[in-house]
Amino acid sequence: MAKSILVTGGAGYIGSHTVLQLLLGGYRTVVVDNLDNSSEISVRRVKELAGDLGKNLLFHKVDLRDKQALEKVFASTPFDTVIHFAGLKAVGESVQKPLLYYDNNLIGTITLLEVMAAHGCKKLVFSSSATVYGWPKEVPCTEEFPLSAANPYGRTKLFIEEICRDTYRSDSEWKIILLRYFNPVGAHHSGYIGEDPRGIPNNLMPFVQQVAVGRRPALTVFGTDYATKDGTGVRDYIHVVDLADGHIAALRKLDAAGIGCEVYNLGTGKGTSVLEMVAAFEKASGKKIPLVMSARRPGDAEIVYASTHKAEKELNWKAKYGIEEMCRDQWNWASKNPYGYEPPSSK
Repeated sequence: MAKSILVTGGAGYIGSHTVLQLLLGGYRTVVVDNLDNSSEISVRRVKELAGDLGKNLLFHKVDLRDKQALEKVFASTPFDTVIHFAGLKAVGESVQKPLLYYDNNLIGTITLLEVMAAHGCKKLVFSSSATVYGWPKEVPCTEEFPLSAANPYGRTKLFIEEICRDTYRSDSEWKIILLRYFNPVGAHHSGYIGEDPRGIPNNLMPFVQQVAVGRRPALTVFGTDYATKDGTGVRDYIHVVDLADGHIAALRKLDAAGIGCEVYNLGTGKGTSVLEMVAAFEKASGKKIPLVMSARRPGDAEIVYASTHKAEKELNWKAKYGIEEMCRDQWNWASKNPYGYEPPSSK
């Protein structure tokens, strides 16, 4: 009997790519999403991409803070594991609206854990973030680094990690894997699903793609005087399909003996500067990206990239794709869907 997996936030960017990999891996998958920063069209497209296996996908429009609605979902299906992506994720917005972020991300997670426990489902993969490393004093970041967050969004990830650790300490039946993502980019090679943020993108690559398709005039580069090879910030970019496969590896790991509450970095272990990434995208797309050089942004770290040793060893997972493939697939998605899932008239 195929295992049933509940995916919260499964209509979003990373969620939709992971749902596709789950379906292709033979899992039955139920998505709950409040569609706050995502589109139901992505769920429909995932179903199509999965072919015959698309019949194993169900979608419910549910906000995790709505305990009654969530109870109904759990009553309808016995879940083996929950993969928890749902959450607000714009750093700048979190600084302006901290209570919104604490309410949505923390209360949503607490409600989810309560309903899971009530239904005897105690296996969780949580979508954490490299933001929990704050401004690391050295690189690469290992899972043992001291934790700190530079903004309310990062703090919600940090608090949820602590909530998960405390939940496991209180009840050793829980098995929890916390995945700290670095910088997800790219799209499914079909160009049929990809990243479609609402409003002004707060990450580099969605912004670059919007400049390339003519939606924005130029890319602003924040900080040109860092102690890096070209003066711009360095990050660990990871292809979203590699990231999705990391979740499948984590699911398998949850079946092993002796898993309590474990944490893994998901990155490539390589740093790439902003200007290197822009150059790779220009090459992949054949488009010139006009740049506006600007001062550093408060809260941005200089160099952040992952140590991936633990995930490679214990999850038997390693990122396969480089920045050329990331940019190629991102451009394929952007050129086919210049306005994302919904044309501008409907946004």
